[in-house]
Amino acid sequence: MPRKYSLEKTRNIGIAAHIDAGKTTTTERILFYTGKLYKMGDVNEGSAAMDWMAQELERGITITSAMTTTIWKDTKINIIDTPGHVDFTIEVERSLRVLDGMVAVLCAKGGVESQTETVWKQAEHYSIPRIAYVNKMDISGADFFKCIGMMRERLKSNAVPIQLPIGKEDSFKGIIDLITMKAYYYSGDWGEAIIEDYIPDDMLEISQKFRENMIAKTAECNDYLLTKYVETEELTEDEIRNGIRNAVNNLNMVPVLCGSSYRNKGVQMLMDAIVYYLPSPSDIPVVKGISLNSKTEVEIHPDDNGLYTAFIFKIMSDPFAGKLSYIRVYSGKIKNGSYIYNSSKGKKEKIGRILQMHANHREDIDEIYSGDIAAIVGFRNISTGDTLSDEREPVVLETIEAPEPVIHMAIEPKSSSAKNDNQNQNKLSNVLKKFSEEDPTFKIHSDSDTGQTIISGMGELHLETIVDRIIREFNIDVKVGEPMVAYKETVRKTAKAQGKYIKQSGGKGQYGNCWIEIEPLKRGSGYEFVNKIVGGAIPKEYVPAIDASIREEMKKGVLGGFPVTDIRITLLDGKFHEVDSSQMAFKIAASIAFKEACLKAEPVLLEPFMKMIITVQEACVGEVTKDIVSKRGKIENVITDPEYYTVNALVPLSELFGYSTVLRSKTQGRGHYFMQVSHYEEVPSSLTIAALKKAISK
Repeated sequence: MPRKYSLEKTRNIGIAAHIDAGKTTTTERILFYTGKLYKMGDVNEGSAAMDWMAQELERGITITSAMTTTIWKDTKINIIDTPGHVDFTIEVERSLRVLDGMVAVLCAKGGVESQTETVWKQAEHYSIPRIAYVNKMDISGADFFKCIGMMRERLKSNAVPIQLPIGKEDSFKGIIDLITMKAYYYSGDWGEAIIEDYIPDDMLEISQKFRENMIAKTAECNDYLLTKYVETEELTEDEIRNGIRNAVNNLNMVPVLCGSSYRNKGVQMLMDAIVYYLPSPSDIPVVKGISLNSKTEVEIHPDDNGLYTAFIFKIMSDPFAGKLSYIRVYSGKIKNGSYIYNSSKGKKEKIGRILQMHANHREDIDEIYSGDIAAIVGFRNISTGDTLSDEREPVVLETIEAPEPVIHMAIEPKSSSAKNDNQNQNKLSNVLKKFSEEDPTFKIHSDSDTGQTIISGMGELHLETIVDRIIREFNIDVKVGEPMVAYKETVRKTAKAQGKYIKQSGGKGQYGNCWIEIEPLKRGSGYEFVNKIVGGAIPKEYVPAIDASIREEMKKGVLGGFPVTDIRITLLDGKFHEVDSSQMAFKIAASIAFKEACLKAEPVLLEPFMKMIITVQEACVGEVTKDIVSKRGKIENVITDPEYYTVNALVPLSELFGYSTVLRSKTQGRGHYFMQVSHYEEVPSSLTIAALKKAISK
């Protein structure tokens, strides 16, 4: 069956922003105006179609990225609505990995906020073309021009308004399109009727000024348009739109629009901009992968008639459909019921069903083509970041790097008998395994000393949500321990140590002997291994075993069982026995050397520091900053605003458990905060022993 919408008539976009900027409300309006929904959903009332999880409906926030497909102006638009909370940043990361364009939603009052910066950096990492939508122009404190300034200053973007608001706050009533130089007003119960009119006299001069700026900025990005503009000082509407599209796709411009999604103003013009300015799959740079046959870099072109290449960017467990594998097709086409090759794992699997997703609803389809995003049912051995490709010419695409968890928690089932405990433990283990497959930032392991199951994640909300899902969706009653900080270990100085393992047992013995040096690296460097063996003191075949052994020991640490990081290990010298030496002997010798070297090099504990952005009223600033300092925090600056003060600080995570309650009490419930991992620092020596005791006791 031929594809209904060509590559040029396809858009794959994400909607991303800081929490509470209106991403989901904007998506709901898009679905209503395109006929996908017959009734508008409301985040505040818990009726938003894209927020379908019970936890999302209760909290009024997006937790998991939701996908839908709709049609506007004969163009197929695949939309992914992403979370704004930093605990779920992996949802944004893996969505942007497969998208071609992004709509950055800004609150007209808050402008560029902390998570705005985070998603902007993620988009820059993947070179995603962007347009910006300043939402909530109707709320108190709305300031379109302040948002433009913040985008230029804090995001370093070439933000160019292509619209202007008519009024603001309570008086916001319409939008001026600087391309058509017309004013547009919204009428009807749901803003579905758009009235075109002349620009108000009192806004004509400023509109002309911003139009000239828009045309000049557009012309700067195109030699032909620049020449014509210099000669005639005018461009046609089509030339302006094509020029803007070109500039957006080349990452030279970010067009800025405005509106109020909740009040049904501006969303249709936003959809026009998605079609006009954001790229189709054929506009983006060619995707590159590694050929498994030639071990060289190859280009993947968006061609329906080429060999298929696709990427798994998300795994989800669906109670009705089973395991869903979300897929982006980069080349070729994939048919329902066919066998497909997982080149990342070297295995073939059969496709059970291909689904077009609309949040948690689904529609069966027969075939997907290059540029399409859909979900597949039937894969068993699949992981986030796997590549699917033709077995004759297998390739592997760049995978997704997930950040390390910063918080741990013990979890176990509640039960009334040993038999029930066994059954529930097995059931819980299976459920946790499903969650770890879905979410690369969620980890599970068993504590070798206590036998407890430990879950790890990106924050309290992240783990709270998972525990809640275990209880509700899988009907397992569990009990959890207090949250624990994900400490790390490192060393302060350079040290050398010998590891020698000799075992004689009458027959073939074991012999391994090595000298290593350990030295500290700067924070965030991870681990380096350097082999300086010369003259065959240790045969080459044993060196990988030494490296592997040290990596294993690094997971255990030497102080409190925390992973060791930011070190360089140099293999200096050693001896071997022609008969008795083996990989196992050198692994044991390396383990001995590593532990001794660490202890000599002054091991220290590292703790995660969080970057905090706290917004409070002026009367509460003193109390809040005093409390932050008492938590070993460092105040970076305090930014004043007519209504609120913003406190930027760095605070140890260990001091922040339950902070939302503390902040509510100090601000009469009117303060709010955002935090994300910044870096790791040494735990003060006065607190190290207490931290170790607390960690070991749990």
